[in-house]
Amino acid sequence: MGAGKTSVGQALAKALGWRFLDLDARIEARTGRCVADIFAQDGEGSFRKMEHNELRSLLGELDTANTVVSLGGGAWMQSANTALLRSASLPVLFLDAPVEELWQRCLPEQKARPLLQGEEAFRELYAARRKAYAEGTLLVETQGRSIDEVASQIQLLLGLAGTNATT
Repeated sequence: MGAGKTSVGQALAKALGWRFLDLDARIEARTGRCVADIFAQDGEGSFRKMEHNELRSLLGELDTANTVVSLGGGAWMQSANTALLRSASLPVLFLDAPVEELWQRCLPEQKARPLLQGEEAFRELYAARRKAYAEGTLLVETQGRSIDEVASQIQLLLGLAGTNATT
């Protein structure tokens, strides 16, 4: 949460000439409700089922176009999602920064983030997610770096530097 998945994903897609998809935005478009409302009205379990179904659908579309996808922070925490992503043989990136910086980034959007309940709970969630993301993902540090700097580092990391492929 707060690492820049959407903003960096959009910048990376633009730099590459690829399309950008945000899993949470797809869920919101499909349901007509924001993620916070889904959590409040239906609970996290219901949201996670929607998230898994939408991820499965999205992965089925990816063979048609070069795409950068932003997953919600909890998507990797679901074993069924991890299995889908691993079977797709796609690189999964973990954008990270110190928990203090992430906390500060999230505060202005507190009402839109259903799992942002307080600093102690945020730190616990960060610790749990960081451990899971460290397994099977490529770590990209975002601390003190601009969105474009992070997107450029990802291009280098994935061997896409200088690429501007359009689909």
